[in-house]
Amino acid sequence: MADGTRASTPALQSDQDGRGPERRAGIRIPDGDLDLLAVGETLIDLISVEETDSLRNAFTFRKYQGGSPANIAVYVAKLGGKAAVVSKTGIGAFGQFLEQELQESGVLTDYLVMDRWVHTSVIFISRSKGTADFEAFREGDYRLEPSEVNEDAIKRSRVVHASTFALSREPCRLAVEKAFHLARRHGKIISLDPNYSPLIWPDRQEAHRVLRRMMGYATITKPSLDDATRFFGPGRTAEEYIELFHDMGPNIVVFSAGSEGVFLSEGGRITHVPARQIEVVDATGAGDSFWAGFLVALLDGNSLQRCALFAREIAERKLTTVGPLPDAIDRQSVYDRVEGMVGEDL
Repeated sequence: MADGTRASTPALQSDQDGRGPERRAGIRIPDGDLDLLAVGETLIDLISVEETDSLRNAFTFRKYQGGSPANIAVYVAKLGGKAAVVSKTGIGAFGQFLEQELQESGVLTDYLVMDRWVHTSVIFISRSKGTADFEAFREGDYRLEPSEVNEDAIKRSRVVHASTFALSREPCRLAVEKAFHLARRHGKIISLDPNYSPLIWPDRQEAHRVLRRMMGYATITKPSLDDATRFFGPGRTAEEYIELFHDMGPNIVVFSAGSEGVFLSEGGRITHVPARQIEVVDATGAGDSFWAGFLVALLDGNSLQRCALFAREIAERKLTTVGPLPDAIDRQSVYDRVEGMVGEDL
């Protein structure tokens, strides 16, 4: 719907419910039958069975569908949204596994490119309560060509999302830029995850140049404290990091700071949503689950604060689960849990 409120799934109660004014996000929600189009890496995550901060101490691994954009598409689908991926994999056993996993999660694979001439990318990841150790073996993901980005897929979408991982190599970088260019032309929300890592993109100067250009397309971005520290260097406050991201282009910055919670900024106006004490068993993919929840709530017409409360519920479920969340998530039950939190003890 043009006004961003979806009749099939009610958003949280109106801001006129006696709890005081709360500004809805100043963002136009475009039309489209796809809530999210994720452009970039769909790959194999081999996550250690052992809990460890270093792959040196990991000896047994379990296979999962991975890739941050694909993960977000999966969580959007599990929340009852409609999502698709534009990615490249091989056509062998790993590629077939990924196609099946996406389809079983409810993600459309119409735009998944399975190429007989490449191997599917694989990442080894330590299962950790903090920032995971990882080592990537990339073959197929970065070979996505601009010609393989379908304009009809962009037209169908309300949000077009990509990650910095996908920007780190050509030709995938050009494919993402084509998708963003088309998304801007068609008035779509453009979401860019600044998940910069020098292990993936060792040329820091090139990374800064490319990411600054791509951020110029973005409507919204979600840096973590780790992302900001790796990209801009340590020693700044959340507010200072947020200003640096705004300077690159996005009007909305959602800054996750671990135990310090989430800072929401729309044009420099900052709201804080605290973290809650939980027993973390697996942090892998928690940021993706948060971002999927946030985007779903945004498309439902909620304020940024309510989007963050909704997303926090999804991320906490992931943090207390080893591996991905296995089942569909009742979106309304999540709204029921966060109802009444705004303006109270969060």
